[in-house]
Amino acid sequence: MKSSIERFKRTPMPKQPPEVRIHNFNEVALGFTPEQAMNEAKRCLQCPEPKCIGGCPVEINIPLFIKQIAEGDFDAAIKTIRETNNLPAITGRVCPQEVQCEGVCVLAKRNAPIAIGALERFAADYELSKGGPKVDNIAKKTGKKVAVVGSGPAGLTVAGDLAKLGHEVTIFEALHAPGGVLAYGIPEFRLPKSILNAEVNYVKKLGVEIKLDVVIGRTLTIEELFKMGFNAVFIGTGAGSPKFLNIPGEELNGVYSANEFLTRCNLMKAYKFGEYDTPIKVGENVTVVGAGNTAMDSARTALRLGAASVTIVYRRTEAEMPARAEEVENAKEEGVKFQLLTNPVKLIGENGWVKRMECIKMQLGEADESGRRKPVPIPNSNFYFDTDQVIIAIGRYPNPIIAQTTKGLKVNKEGLIVTDEYGRTNIKGIWAGGDIVTGEATVISAMGAGKKAAKDIHEYLMKL
Repeated sequence: MKSSIERFKRTPMPKQPPEVRIHNFNEVALGFTPEQAMNEAKRCLQCPEPKCIGGCPVEINIPLFIKQIAEGDFDAAIKTIRETNNLPAITGRVCPQEVQCEGVCVLAKRNAPIAIGALERFAADYELSKGGPKVDNIAKKTGKKVAVVGSGPAGLTVAGDLAKLGHEVTIFEALHAPGGVLAYGIPEFRLPKSILNAEVNYVKKLGVEIKLDVVIGRTLTIEELFKMGFNAVFIGTGAGSPKFLNIPGEELNGVYSANEFLTRCNLMKAYKFGEYDTPIKVGENVTVVGAGNTAMDSARTALRLGAASVTIVYRRTEAEMPARAEEVENAKEEGVKFQLLTNPVKLIGENGWVKRMECIKMQLGEADESGRRKPVPIPNSNFYFDTDQVIIAIGRYPNPIIAQTTKGLKVNKEGLIVTDEYGRTNIKGIWAGGDIVTGEATVISAMGAGKKAAKDIHEYLMKL
């Protein structure tokens, strides 16, 4: 029997040492062994009224699967998880558990919540090691057809759930590989493509067809999908158009959007140039503007590509950073520098290439609409530093192509599709969810939107 003190000691996730991992693109977190997973699972108090389930956007029965891991019944654990989550090997890696299920864990009051994400990943990886998920409990075919636009987390979720309910589902993906932001936006060292592909293959096993290189709004319109016999359409195209600083010098060579930089590396395999045909510029002194997960991914990728120095420039303090604490910690361990309370105002070049950055120092004022204190420039505090590559990672806009080609579809001033709580748009038979509705958010929140929409689409289809 564990003492009360031992019970509150969280099992640490084994990781590659920083001095090793900065020279490779292999996964940083190595996962629990069965013994580590069982020991961590035994810390769970099995609360009679668990808050962790409510903290999960897809409402996994967390206490049950943890209990099953504690008992060594790993098959039952992954079966429990897959009842509500089609992508557990992904969410176990990239979900911000610290502000969701783990954030409301009773043990969090002692700063040691159950490692729910690590346990979910363990169960999913165990399943993959045994040959992958089994497909069962598929409902009788309904004869109804659903088109899903986009194969990111929202699209994969709604497609998988509707396929389980017996509907014929086809995903239309604009890129040459499925996964959306999971494929182009998250580096190999955080989400291996082998894991992503395994989860995509599970969705295919459920009966979902995925058609690649189809740009809805260009190759086909939403209206044409209905003419092709689809009874309902779900739009899950995410937010894929990069935001820029709109300062002088952004047109210089050596300035990337994080979208282009990460897409070249993650989807186009630029880090294996020679084996793959996509080259990428690698600076000596790289500057990344922004402090979300995308900024951390960009900075850590630049280090692995051979940059001598990588600096994050952020206009607020570390307390306001939107990135996961785990990713900030990993970046620090790997040698990424942080220039805080700093905002770029100009990029300066030589012979068409960026060479210096002019910045101004900031101080925090009153809270803004995001709830964070607003950064305010300090007059006459401008300073300069040398940089030969700049990566802008300050967010993304939705691509406007679907709104522009779907007559009457209601969007807000940011170009986001307007829906109700079930994902219904203002046009009958069309739903939307994920970043195209909320703006840039998390993988699991997009999945939660996909689940809600799938349930509503099913009810709609069964009344036709």
